[in-house]
Amino acid sequence: MRRQTALLASLSLLLAGSAHAIGFTVGVAFDIGGRRDGGFNQTVFQGVQRVIAETGGQIRTFEPGQLSEVGNGIPGLVRSGAKVVVGVGYANNAALTAAAAAAPNARFVLVDDLPKGPNTVGLRFREHEGSFLAGYLAGKQTATGRVGFIGGTDIPVIRRFRAGFEAGVAFACPDCQVTSQFVSDSSAGFNLPGIAKTLTAQLQRNGNDIIYAAAGASGRGVIDQIKAQPCLKAANLPPDLKFRADPYAAVPKSAAYRKACAGDSRPVFFIGVDTNQNALGDFDGNPATLNHGLTSMLKRVDNAVYTVVKDVAMGRPWRSGDRSFGLSNGGIGLAFDRYNEALIPASLKTNLKKLEDLIVRGTVKVPTQ
Repeated sequence: MRRQTALLASLSLLLAGSAHAIGFTVGVAFDIGGRRDGGFNQTVFQGVQRVIAETGGQIRTFEPGQLSEVGNGIPGLVRSGAKVVVGVGYANNAALTAAAAAAPNARFVLVDDLPKGPNTVGLRFREHEGSFLAGYLAGKQTATGRVGFIGGTDIPVIRRFRAGFEAGVAFACPDCQVTSQFVSDSSAGFNLPGIAKTLTAQLQRNGNDIIYAAAGASGRGVIDQIKAQPCLKAANLPPDLKFRADPYAAVPKSAAYRKACAGDSRPVFFIGVDTNQNALGDFDGNPATLNHGLTSMLKRVDNAVYTVVKDVAMGRPWRSGDRSFGLSNGGIGLAFDRYNEALIPASLKTNLKKLEDLIVRGTVKVPTQ
């Protein structure tokens, strides 16, 4: 009898430990661009998917068709029974904060901004730290001394990207120039690849050979333009500009590239953001030849979202407020893989690691504005 009682007690504890996951629903309210934007939204969704794969349950989503619809689906996600609702981007803040006040028993997570309420948490990232490393790399590897930055819109989070990038370029190359552009004056700028493509073409005409885009789905426009015009030619440079180096002379190049860029020319590169987009620069399907993704500034939103949502799924203590992720806790970093291996010398990778350590220790202060 005692054995049977002990067995039943053990079974009860086992079921209690998994009860949090039974019927567990996560709601995700996306920003413009949706779950397949290849960047920010998609990374959030991947973090939630990891939780559901481990605990069971389901995901309900809301994808706005236009800017005015951002946040509209959050009340419906709460009504659907979501135990935790994740809002993507600052544009979801007002709706998420209001929903949190109306549903005190649910939990609410906002990515990239700080909501209000004891049942809310804001996941924010030190984008300026990783952007500093990206800028340092660009400053060391530019062939013209001119590099570009394209932001989705002029908001604090994108200013952090820009400030870190500009500071990193200046640290590596004091006489280099950074030209910054914004796609739009609203969050629609994160889903306007056509405009980003036009801005990239303008930057290329002015001699910018490395372009860093923090613009969500608009970043595909940057890549499309570089694919259409993969190099700068000496004959087409502005009158006051000449090539100062040829860092990629020894990198094998495809027949198509050699044909399009015959003569005195230098390749053009993008720096991706949020996810590892290096492979998108492999225009000829051969990683052994020159690729146009110099690196990607990884923003591990998936890990941050996974951690918080998993805590809710497992019934762990809730910690509201601001949570910050950067170089020191694995929230930020640069992507190195087979696609950019030939583009970045080993000595430069070593210097980047040293610089990362200096930033983490606070020896190098990275500006945020």
